[in-house]
Amino acid sequence: MSADPAPRPAARLVALTRPVSASIGRCELTHLERRPIDVERARFQHRVYEERLRRLGCDVVALPTADELPDAVFVEDCAVVLDEVAVLTRPGVASRRPEVAAVEAALTGHRPLSHIAAPGTLDGGDVLHCGRRLFVGVGGRTNVDGLRQLADAVAPWQYSVEAVELSRCLHLKTAVTCVGEDTLLLDPRLIEAEPFRSRGFEVLETDAAEPGAANALEIGGQVLVSAAAPRTAERLRAHGLRVDTVVADELAKAEAGLTCCSILFRPGTIRPPAATEP
Repeated sequence: MSADPAPRPAARLVALTRPVSASIGRCELTHLERRPIDVERARFQHRVYEERLRRLGCDVVALPTADELPDAVFVEDCAVVLDEVAVLTRPGVASRRPEVAAVEAALTGHRPLSHIAAPGTLDGGDVLHCGRRLFVGVGGRTNVDGLRQLADAVAPWQYSVEAVELSRCLHLKTAVTCVGEDTLLLDPRLIEAEPFRSRGFEVLETDAAEPGAANALEIGGQVLVSAAAPRTAERLRAHGLRVDTVVADELAKAEAGLTCCSILFRPGTIRPPAATEP
């Protein structure tokens, strides 16, 4: 249930989602021990998540179910979508690479498309988009060549791309997400805060008793937070942010956060490359 009673709808966004696969119990795991996943409960929580996205101003577009692909619900990893271009990824785990085709089909016509090629690997969950800056987690599912190819793909639009070394979590956005203009929510147990503070960001830290709380989803000035992180949600409210909550504990067993289950982008915002100096 929503923690704040009357969230303001954001400007319309497209939210690509994909239903929970029947085989999600065989999902890839890196940092968590495998526990049984109740598929029907996970599907119910995912439907509530989609409804919350609609409430926050998104037009939800659900891709076809892929029961043969255990991790297919985690669409975020398949593409990095900016206003100017969509970069189709090459996930770091080979079993996940077939997920990309359906996402590519859904994005065709919305953006020019670029692709990460071997030997590069890139998971969308490793890309933190903050204005014209992209921070990319390297060391787990994403490698240096994937980062280089992403930087090449977005260079015509003058995005900066910077590597962040990872060792204690699955994806960069497991440890840090953007919850406002130049404001980050960060778990200091997973990643150092000082490199972000030194770049001008205000850093809000999660409650130490709430693992996974750093993965929040900001939509139009409102922040969607896991219902399992009430203390972190209160810290965000105390900072003046509007907070909405959703239960996602079943999908969390698959090392998932709230950003994992959607790709958000603005429709009709294709822009030409920025002019370069002669």
